[in-house]
Amino acid sequence: MDLVKYSKLILDYCVGVKKLDEVALYASTEAFPLVRELWKGIVMRGGYPRLILTDDILTEILYRYAPHELLSYTSPIDRFIMERIDVRISILSPTHSKPLIGIDPDRIRIRSKAMSEIREIFMKRDATGSLRWVVAPYPTKAMAQEAGMSITDFEEFVYRAVKLHNENPVDAWIHQAKAQEKVIALLGRVDELRIIDSDTDLMVKIGGRSWINDDGKHNMPGGEIFTAPHEDSVEGRIVFGYPAIYNGVEVEGIKLEFRRGEVVGASALKGEEFLKRLIEVDAGAKRVGELAFGLNYDITRFTKEILFDEKIGGTIHLALGAAYLRTGGINRSSIHWDMIKDMRKGRVYADGDLVYENGRFIKDFMG
Repeated sequence: MDLVKYSKLILDYCVGVKKLDEVALYASTEAFPLVRELWKGIVMRGGYPRLILTDDILTEILYRYAPHELLSYTSPIDRFIMERIDVRISILSPTHSKPLIGIDPDRIRIRSKAMSEIREIFMKRDATGSLRWVVAPYPTKAMAQEAGMSITDFEEFVYRAVKLHNENPVDAWIHQAKAQEKVIALLGRVDELRIIDSDTDLMVKIGGRSWINDDGKHNMPGGEIFTAPHEDSVEGRIVFGYPAIYNGVEVEGIKLEFRRGEVVGASALKGEEFLKRLIEVDAGAKRVGELAFGLNYDITRFTKEILFDEKIGGTIHLALGAAYLRTGGINRSSIHWDMIKDMRKGRVYADGDLVYENGRFIKDFMG
């Protein structure tokens, strides 16, 4: 990968680092070649970089050995950092694909609840625009192996997903943003969506809610639009063909049934116990905090990494749990769990009109 080109895309397009910005940079040692370019770029732009090292083994040690008092502890230092930084750059660079696979789900639930205050601060600062942030990938061996790809093929996959194969990646992302804005203009006039597939019939109300254009400035790669449905509006059933992964735990074949916005039935072909325990973590975990369409057609395959998979062109996803405040959603939860459905043989109706078929919006409705 051209790391200089990638660094410029992140620093200038995604977060716009400027003089005396306090920049928190999160990454594993695997991503050090990119970290070095980002560090140099931040300094050259007059920002103050702070590297916070992440490591899957250390994370596992905390979850496995921490006493209950520590597991449920919310650090005031973590709170201070989240309240004060100007820019947060998280480089997704895992060294292990499932670091918490052997951890008791109850311990994951306790830690997730303890971190809810930090997430709330993040959500509020995101809603007000006072925090500029991005999550961007660096290809690692673990990610390639999990995706079922060679290291070289995975590097090329990431290269295309973030549009570095274009002569001017910024222009490519601007074009993507404009195309997505047309979809938002359509859906912004809609009160009710009906999602239909061979195993799915789901109704959601989204009238009055804001659709957000993920144009790569917060998630790199971007390529989705999302909103929060009215909390008591989701009705029907949906089956997710792709595995849903939470903290490295993989749950396959999820089927959810909703009544008045709440999950009243949940099953899975694999990991059903984990699914049922996690959605009991709090009242908001049983409601939908996000509905989204994946529109990045440079991403064509499932990799088991949500940063890519939720953008796959021709998919939708729901997230159980916390809503993003910018959407107008009010659901609160200590979890936000994305679940992806392939819609390349599905249909979506907007207030009764067919607007989406076989993974794409119908151009006649796009104005």
